[in-house]
Amino acid sequence: MAGDAAGAPRALRPLTRLSVVLAVLLLVLAGVAYWFSGQVREEQLAVVDRQAAMEAAGRHAIDLVSLNYKTAEADVRRILATSTGKAKADYEGSAAKLRETTVANKVVQNGALRATGLVSMEGGVAKVLVVADVVISWDGTKIPAQDRFYRWSMDVTKVGGVWLVSKAEQVL
Repeated sequence: MAGDAAGAPRALRPLTRLSVVLAVLLLVLAGVAYWFSGQVREEQLAVVDRQAAMEAAGRHAIDLVSLNYKTAEADVRRILATSTGKAKADYEGSAAKLRETTVANKVVQNGALRATGLVSMEGGVAKVLVVADVVISWDGTKIPAQDRFYRWSMDVTKVGGVWLVSKAEQVL
């Protein structure tokens, strides 16, 4: 077999070129796969965050509509524990009155979450619409139980890896 000026057989040149092309192609494919897996991970994290924000809003709504005069202190603590910022400050400001009224009137509220829906999410803040219903009764009275229906628009903020309600407005 005849060689070239460097002494390498001519038949190896196409194989060398093919090997280089295949190696580059494999590197490109590996890079694309790595990029794609990063995109998938980001989307999975976004899905988890969206679900967690809706669950936090729903849990907060249930805390708001589930009160019992026998457990009023713990019920109010749950409301405070699922809130932050202005919402928490507002609840702290009215907590004593809520406890007092609940106990004095022997209020029993049993709430049920009906639906949550994510409106938007940007950064660490999500806007969630929440629907909950409640049956309110008063122990020791002949007043018939009453059904009430609540709808909120809630801002939910991620604080230290936990989603908490930072704003809750009733909507009609």
